[in-house]
Amino acid sequence: MTALLRFRILACAIGASAGAVSAQINTVQTVVPGVYFHEGDIRRGHSNNGWIVFDDFVLVVEANFPSGARAVLPRIKETTDKPIRFAFNTHHHGDHAYGNQLWADAGATIVANDGVLAEMKTAETGFFGGAPGRWEDAAKKRPDVAESKLKPPTLLFPRELFFDDGKRRVELRWFGVAHTKGDGFVWLPKEKILFTGDACVNGPHNYLADGDVTAWIKTLEAVKRLGAEKVCPGHGPIGGPEIVADQQSYFVELQRRIKARVDARRSPAEVKAALPDVAAELKKIPNIARYVPASLNAHAEKIYREFGGQPFPK
Repeated sequence: MTALLRFRILACAIGASAGAVSAQINTVQTVVPGVYFHEGDIRRGHSNNGWIVFDDFVLVVEANFPSGARAVLPRIKETTDKPIRFAFNTHHHGDHAYGNQLWADAGATIVANDGVLAEMKTAETGFFGGAPGRWEDAAKKRPDVAESKLKPPTLLFPRELFFDDGKRRVELRWFGVAHTKGDGFVWLPKEKILFTGDACVNGPHNYLADGDVTAWIKTLEAVKRLGAEKVCPGHGPIGGPEIVADQQSYFVELQRRIKARVDARRSPAEVKAALPDVAAELKKIPNIARYVPASLNAHAEKIYREFGGQPFPK
């Protein structure tokens, strides 16, 4: 591999401003020469993608759904004739990993944090010899999934994996539990560009069910210390460091309001009934209003249960 690709992979087993112009859906944005961002079509469930061009190969960020991968592959070929050698899963969810087989067919090795494979073994029970899992559920609704097959990552790392060809350095980093247990980040230290996966989104796209909000807040604090200047989120338009800060602030503000009700011994029904008022409060905070979903029920219930509360009534 080293002779073929002429680069170093160092596996370490150690534990644009707010006014930036947004990329348009399904268009390619040059972040800096050789680094690209593609904002996926959320209406089709697609994630964002990125790709980074080295001297002899391309590293793709996110596998997307199979249909998303098919949409992005020709866009990559419009920007470079270098072969695609690696595709990175920031986490195990289908919109970021179900396209793995297409990238493998294109010549890529699938890369991820150890936690991604561990969570696949829990969620994708059908693939691993058990009862039908998430893939099978998705295949009932998505022809692109039904026509493809699951491919787990094969190049794994516990905390860090570095790609460095002497001209460009890319660091795949794990900072802790966030959106999932295996969230990986893509960090370009020279260019100060960060790809976040769904640990940071830019808009009302958060999914909390597989994460831990308290840990997520802590993880984002570590991510902020990188000093990223350009942030490419898992969903929504590209931006600057405000994306990380605002994502964290949304969780802090929502968690604070839910915890106050836990401390006041409010019942699940009482907390649920208060959510329209909570949403109205959050929408008045300019930097986090864009994160407030149409319904706070799922977000609030997840946080309430993390504090020991019972499920909300239906």
